[in-house]
Amino acid sequence: MLYDAIVLGLGAMGSAAAWQLARRGRRVLGLDRYPPAHDRGSSHGRSRIIREAYFEHPAYVPLVQRAYALWAELERACGRLLLLTTGGIMLGRPESELVRGALASARTHGLAHELLDAGEVRRRFPVFQPDDDMVGVLEPRAGVLFPEEAILAALQAAARAGAELHHEEPVLTWAAGPTGVAVRTARGDYEAGLLVLAPGPWAPHLLAELGLELTVQRQVVPWFRPVALEEAFAPERCPIYIWMVGERLYYGFPRLGDGGVKIAEHVTAGAPTTAETVRREVDPREVEALREAFVRRYMPAADGPLLDVTTCLYTMAPDGHFLIDTHPEHPNVVVACACSGHGFKFAPVVGEILADLALEGRTAHDVALFRLDRFRAGLRAAGGAADGETRA
Repeated sequence: MLYDAIVLGLGAMGSAAAWQLARRGRRVLGLDRYPPAHDRGSSHGRSRIIREAYFEHPAYVPLVQRAYALWAELERACGRLLLLTTGGIMLGRPESELVRGALASARTHGLAHELLDAGEVRRRFPVFQPDDDMVGVLEPRAGVLFPEEAILAALQAAARAGAELHHEEPVLTWAAGPTGVAVRTARGDYEAGLLVLAPGPWAPHLLAELGLELTVQRQVVPWFRPVALEEAFAPERCPIYIWMVGERLYYGFPRLGDGGVKIAEHVTAGAPTTAETVRREVDPREVEALREAFVRRYMPAADGPLLDVTTCLYTMAPDGHFLIDTHPEHPNVVVACACSGHGFKFAPVVGEILADLALEGRTAHDVALFRLDRFRAGLRAAGGAADGETRA
């Protein structure tokens, strides 16, 4: 065979997997239907949050700590800034899932943090106007990742290590058997010993035979020009932020090089869509709804003209956790998907995990939370594709 491993999908997770496999001396082919660092999936938008006091579950903390080390390694390799440390603050009522979860992770893993009351939040960060009964969990190591730059850096590192990367080459089918895998694209047929599937929002279609009940959610992401306190939005004065208001989550960034303040709602439930049929255009009423529900009340200094707006896609698992595992039918196929809107920061460590699973069948990282078999009913129902063939 010409290749040891084929990586299907070269977004955040796939580019990192190609890098990790190639640096271990494997002959790697990477395939993606779009140009590098494209805006059709989940890995664009100029900024992503990285944070350590992980409210979703303490099990994420060791993984994000390893990701920090790998981001630094990738920065040194490419000679470009990929991660800007700003600190981070989680804001909400003390009993909220966000605050309780962030504190649980910080205390479980002994992370540096401060618990601030609303008055102290307003004094230290005047762009935030929390309700009097809200608190803030402040952590020093959180910051901003630059996703397009990060993906290009991982692809560059993979290519330098010997990976062959094909962009604008859609995959038509893949099949796995005991002796290897076969992939057919719009340009040709390829074979390898191993297959890594990192399909992003194409996962519900690509992995339909597993019955995982994945959904794709459209996200609206605007940038606003501040109308006041512009200096206070600078990254050295304004941390990244996540707010829990009632049951809704909002997040945002300081003012970065584009001059705007990116603020959005983290929407995990709504009308499902697909990567092919998603509505890319944004109705002005969608931006106005965000202003009305959050910006004007809690960050009024950011309520200025709309500078830009885009859409991106979340691929959601039913429980909001990742899917990272070996395919239940094919031990030479590994899967990473359904990062549920909070996966980008983990990309380099997920790439490491995928390389471990593909080459050794196991990993030293604790990934029990992400196993496919937690959705046992769906996996028991899977069938009708015993050879693994499906369409991307």
